[in-house]
Amino acid sequence: MLEVAEMASIVGGITVSHGPMLSTTPEIWDLRAQADQKSRQHWYRGNAYEYEKLEALRAPGFKNQIVRAEQYRRYELCQKSLDQLALQFKAWNADYAIIVGNDQNEVFKEDLIAPIILYTGESIENIPMDEARRSRLPPGISESESGHCPHDGAVYKGFPAVANQLVDALLASDFDIATSARLPKGSDRQEGIPHAFGFIYRRIMSDAPPPTIPLILNVGVGGNAIRTHRALALGRALAKTLQGLPHDAKVVLVGSGGMSHFVVDEELDQKVLASLSPFDESSIKSIPETFLKGNTAELKSWFVVAAAMHEAGLNVASMHYTACYRTKAGTGSGMGFVTWKRPDSV
Repeated sequence: MLEVAEMASIVGGITVSHGPMLSTTPEIWDLRAQADQKSRQHWYRGNAYEYEKLEALRAPGFKNQIVRAEQYRRYELCQKSLDQLALQFKAWNADYAIIVGNDQNEVFKEDLIAPIILYTGESIENIPMDEARRSRLPPGISESESGHCPHDGAVYKGFPAVANQLVDALLASDFDIATSARLPKGSDRQEGIPHAFGFIYRRIMSDAPPPTIPLILNVGVGGNAIRTHRALALGRALAKTLQGLPHDAKVVLVGSGGMSHFVVDEELDQKVLASLSPFDESSIKSIPETFLKGNTAELKSWFVVAAAMHEAGLNVASMHYTACYRTKAGTGSGMGFVTWKRPDSV
C-alpha cells in the first residue's frame, strides 16, 4: 500500500499596515506633518498635489481628526489591533511563514530593481542604521526605527529548502522570479531586511519568528512595478504551490504595508476591505492603477495574501481599520489589520 505524503497546510493569514505612525506617539507625528507641508508631491486618486493644493481640494479638511486627544485615541486603537495580531500569530504555532512586503529603494537601488524577489538565504539580517544613514532620512522616520529593528539588530532564520522549491514552482507557473540569498550592502543604501519586514518580525512575531521566507515586491518604484492583476495571480500560484509541498507543516502568510498613505483615502480603504469578505477579485481589479501611486501601492502586498487565502479556502476572521491623520489636508495613514482562518478552526 502506497503511503500518502503529508502536505503543507496554510493555517492562517495576516495583512497589516506598518507605517512609522504605528511606532511613534502622536507628538512625533508632528514631525511628519511638517514634512508633509513642505512636500510638492502628495499622491491622491491618481494625481500628485502640492500640500496647499491638496488642502484646498479636501476642504473643509480634517481639523477634528488632528486634535491631540483624538490622535491618541486612534493610536491606542492601532496598538490594540497589533497586540491581537501578535497573539493570533503565536497561537497558530507556524512551522514557517512567508512575509510579503516591499522595499521602497531602501536596499535594492537603481543598480537592480526586480518586480518580484524571493529571498532564499539561510539567515536574514535586521541591521540598525548608523548615524550617517539616519541623517539622510526625512523628519520623523528615524524616530520609528525601534518599531522595525532592535537596538542591537537581529538575525532571523531563513528557509532555503522551501524557498528554492517555491522558485521552481512559480517559474513553472509563468512567474519570472528573481532570487536573493544575500541582501546587498553599501554606503548608499540601508543594510539588512527592509522595514516592511522588520516591522513584522518585531511587532507581529514578537522578535521570535519561525523560519521565514521574505517575498519582496516592487510595488511602486520606476516602471516595472508589479500590477494588481499579477499580484492576485501570484497569490493564487503561491497558495497552490505551498499546499502541494510534501511537508507536514503549518504555514502562515503575512502581507505588510498599506493602506492608503501618505494621503488617507478612507473610501479607497473601505473598498479594499469590503472586497476581502467575501473575496471579490473583480472589485480589486476595478481600482485604477493610478490610484495605487505613492505608498498606497503597498496594498498590492495585501492583494497577494488575499488571493492566496481565497485559493486556500480561508475566510476573513477579524478586520479592524483606523485612519490616523496628521494634517488638515488629510495626510497620514489608513491603518488596516486583517486575519484569515480556516472555516473549521477556532
